Amino acid sequence: MLQDDALKAQAFAVVEQGSSAADAWWNTLENEIAEYVSSADENFSAKAADLRDIRDRVMRTLEGETKMPMQSGSIFVGEDLPPTLFLETDWSQGGAIALKGGSSSGHVAMLARSRGVPMVIGLGEAWPGTYENAIVDGTAGLVHPAPPPELIAAYAKRSARDAEHRDADRQFLMQPALRRDGTRVDLQINIASVEELGQLDPASCDGIGLMRSEFLFRDGVALPNEDEQYRAYRAMLEWANGKPVTIRTLDVGGDKPLRGLTSEGKKNSFLGLRGIRLLLARPEVFRTQLKALARAAIHGNLKIMLPMVTLPRELEQSAVLLDQCVSELQSEGKVCSRPSLGIMVEVPAVAIAPELFAKAAFFSIGTNDLTQFVMASSRDETSAADLQDAAHPAIARLIAGVTAYGRANHIPVSLCGDMASVPENLPLLMEAGVTSLSVAPAALARVKSALSKI
Repeated sequence: MLQDDALKAQAFAVVEQGSSAADAWWNTLENEIAEYVSSADENFSAKAADLRDIRDRVMRTLEGETKMPMQSGSIFVGEDLPPTLFLETDWSQGGAIALKGGSSSGHVAMLARSRGVPMVIGLGEAWPGTYENAIVDGTAGLVHPAPPPELIAAYAKRSARDAEHRDADRQFLMQPALRRDGTRVDLQINIASVEELGQLDPASCDGIGLMRSEFLFRDGVALPNEDEQYRAYRAMLEWANGKPVTIRTLDVGGDKPLRGLTSEGKKNSFLGLRGIRLLLARPEVFRTQLKALARAAIHGNLKIMLPMVTLPRELEQSAVLLDQCVSELQSEGKVCSRPSLGIMVEVPAVAIAPELFAKAAFFSIGTNDLTQFVMASSRDETSAADLQDAAHPAIARLIAGVTAYGRANHIPVSLCGDMASVPENLPLLMEAGVTSLSVAPAALARVKSALSKI
């Protein structure tokens, strides 16, 4: 958003009128924030938090502070946590997050899961004040302000035990993922940006099972062109060094609005125009991404995954468009290759009748959306959080059905939802016949350790 010339131009114009840079920036951003807050679309209104984050970060820099002070090991308490503050904070010495609002599918929640930072959301006004000590239990979703000595002692023992387990799990990180009888499990990682790869060794995993391409598409900024996307996808493939990289095409809508692309002026529900539906409705955006992917495919083992597929014709139309894009690139003299085209299985209609999608090169089960649809509980609704049970027998039955169909018809099946990062879910997934998983990078060691006991 800082690269938006329109945003900067307003601030520069105020400076030219004699105002200081700080005053110009503050007033410009306040006007922008007010527009977001007044939006009838709840998702755009919520984006005001991002603008406040941008406003404050630039103001800190103007005032000579490059980082917002937050002591290592402390607990951040607030309405929401700006993503940049999360990234500026050193979490290696511990620490946790307790939010009055927040979303389990939001950017900060995703970052917290990938880094293993305990986080609890949806506290509302349940956090009554400031305390010298508090406990945040991210596993159970509990916050204990001003805990008594006996509770502190109990959690200290648990923390020490967890640390021992992490140390024990760490020995598995660079080993292949094996079950107790030596059966190999394909274990890949979920990635949300190129920057995440800087701290990861490709030898620790079997590739990238889900690359969320949304990080290239920023709200309020011009859509990335073909070359910009190509460079990002190429970087992913070169990091993987021949291992498979599955890139999901743009998945916006629902809780991920994008001005100028998703609908404005009304709530963009999870059941509306999103994922592949939106891309097919905006073929010029889809074509640009497909061309970039086809160009990047020559640098490694690239697979394209379509999100939110519901009908066979969506896969068929996408395949036709991909073929057209490859032909156009060749006529333009650009070197390219046609990647394989698979689908996410996250809509119950697909999980119930996978035979309708026999032309898919692969299936990847997205348990986050599949769970919310089957359980009729929106995953951004904290009051229904207890219904978000990916291990429910109905979900397990659908997963088993998809894997059985894939095995019988020689269609590779993987699972890339958050469910796979939870060790307690692994026996269920193995019983359902899943042999390929994609997990948060922070979960690699513990998942390998848990698999070795199954």
